Formats: sequence, C-alpha cells, structure tokens
Amino acid sequence: MNKVKPKGFSQVCVWPGTVVGREEAKDFEEFFASEFGVRARYLEEIVTCADRDGDGSPVEGTGGRNDLFFAVHDDDVDKFAVPRLKLGIRWIEDVTAPVNGGCALYPERVKEYRTWNTEEDENEEV
Repeated sequence: MNKVKPKGFSQVCVWPGTVVGREEAKDFEEFFASEFGVRARYLEEIVTCADRDGDGSPVEGTGGRNDLFFAVHDDDVDKFAVPRLKLGIRWIEDVTAPVNGGCALYPERVKEYRTWNTEEDENEEV
C-alpha cells in the first residue's frame, strides 16, 4: 500500500540509490528546504525488482537497489525541476515507464503516485 501524500504535495520524486530511513525523514525534509528552498515530504523507500530476461525469469545480480520516494509541494515543483537533475532525482512518471521489455523496477502499486500519464501509458489505453 502506498503512503498517503500530504495535501498540496502531488508530485512524487524518486531518488535512486538513496537510503534515508523513516527515523531520519525530518532531517531529509530540512535538507531540501535549506539546500533547494523546496518543501519535500518523505514517503517511503523501495528496493528495486530484478530485471527479467526474454523468458520473464529474474536476471541474477540485478535489482536490490534502495530508492527513496518523496513528494514535493505543488508550489515548488517548477523551481525544483532543474536542480533535482544534479542529484539524479526523477519524476515518478518517468521511472514507471516500461523498461527491460516491459518489466518494472517497482511494484505496480507505485503507479498510483502518478499525477500524469507517460506516453507509453497513453498508448496502452488505446
């Protein structure tokens, strides 16, 4: 089950390979306020799924990376859009696009964090 996004925090971001821990969430949020001037809210951390081969079997040695999911306040999204790139932070909509022949890095449930659809999602619905 996804964590509930606080009101006014619609845009979810993913910071690959980042470990914070729920107990350090406040420090994480203060870091974003001081370094970027944006309001961020810690949501959760998810370990990535393994890549799949052509037969759909897990590829040994892949997956297992800890990725941090957090939300940015709606009023701060524009000013965070470019600075986030320095840290490799991506929008949830970008990381839920099909990869590795349609295999996902995250559980299907994270698609509920999205606020807009990717082009691939729109093509699937047609």
